[in-house]
Amino acid sequence: MASDGYTQHMVQAFHTVSLTHTFSPGRALKNWFVELDVDWVLGPLQRHLKEASAYLLQKLVESWIRALTVIVATIDETLVTTVSDTPAVASFATARVSAMLVFVVAVVQFNREENLQVMLQMYLCVCSVSYARLMMHVSFLDSRMIFNMIGEMLDREGNKLIESICNTMVQVRRTLMKDDDSWVTKILDGGGEVHKNTRLMVDDIVLMSKVHASTQNSAQSHNTEKLRELIDYTIDYLNNLLLRKSELCSDPSLRYLFLLNNSYFIVQMVSEISVSSNPEQSCGYQTELKLTPQCEKYMDSYLDVSWGNVLSFIPKSNSHEPLGRWIHTTSLAKFQSAFHNTYQAQKFWKVPEPRLRSLLRETITKRVFPVYNDYLKEHPELEKCISDGSSSPKVMEEMLGELFEG
Repeated sequence: MASDGYTQHMVQAFHTVSLTHTFSPGRALKNWFVELDVDWVLGPLQRHLKEASAYLLQKLVESWIRALTVIVATIDETLVTTVSDTPAVASFATARVSAMLVFVVAVVQFNREENLQVMLQMYLCVCSVSYARLMMHVSFLDSRMIFNMIGEMLDREGNKLIESICNTMVQVRRTLMKDDDSWVTKILDGGGEVHKNTRLMVDDIVLMSKVHASTQNSAQSHNTEKLRELIDYTIDYLNNLLLRKSELCSDPSLRYLFLLNNSYFIVQMVSEISVSSNPEQSCGYQTELKLTPQCEKYMDSYLDVSWGNVLSFIPKSNSHEPLGRWIHTTSLAKFQSAFHNTYQAQKFWKVPEPRLRSLLRETITKRVFPVYNDYLKEHPELEKCISDGSSSPKVMEEMLGELFEG
């Protein structure tokens, strides 16, 4: 638009209308906003937002982002230096940006939890156009004054957005603390998989991380640091929230599997953002699975309370006396019963991440079967007790390969 002279024509038309008062300068502005598909920003925004669905709001924000990007892009050195009347440029530029930023005020005032994602998208746009403005090399004092004026406007609305984002995250955290019954029900129904509230909060964390990575060089450096603190605090809060909510689960095995699934999901999603912003770290990321100390702790706790209990039925004694053989036969039957009961109880629990599911199966196998096989070697007289195929080590090991599919 700047290169073909269209913007210069709009500047002159806007200025001429302002001087002659033949009709409202707002009409000239609206004509351009119609072409940018954002003329709705000139209407009653509060009522518009109150009636807008989440889908419609998302579409409005997408249109707003495109339009603001175009508008700021046209305020470049070429525009400023090719129009002789600098006051006209200043008037037109500030009128456009001011009209667009009214939408920020409306969204912030009509603050809802479901608006968090769109506010983050808007903040990213404001920071991006502000940074693009800084990258322009402007030689003339009048031009720099215009740019500074617009920059102050963008910074002011960016501050409002980040403040509203912080306040909204507080509301989200309060909401998640309510209704303990829903947490327990979802943990049980989902077989310990990633909770829907975890996914919702991680979606917000991921978007905040993307915004943070994209805005580190922007003029909003102080807000970028605030965003980094908000991300770290939200991750810590979510981990603590999961720990507290998991205590409502009466089955300790399911509780620790739930914590493992959710904690791993948080780490995985945040790590992917870190890798995408630092490509040199991506080598081997997709193939190597390394658990954090927190995830390792939850896995060990799950193994102890679940499969450690199964192994507890295998006695340590090596006695081959008649009474010892009776004890071993009884203990073997208890072990087999405990194994099958645990398998049946956990067969439909869910570990959605394939690598974590595979690791968990392998770890259970390595913990259970060396002990079981050694015990059978020490007591060959028990061979007849495992003649039933369902109790042979091979069959039991295959059964473990069916766990956690959901």
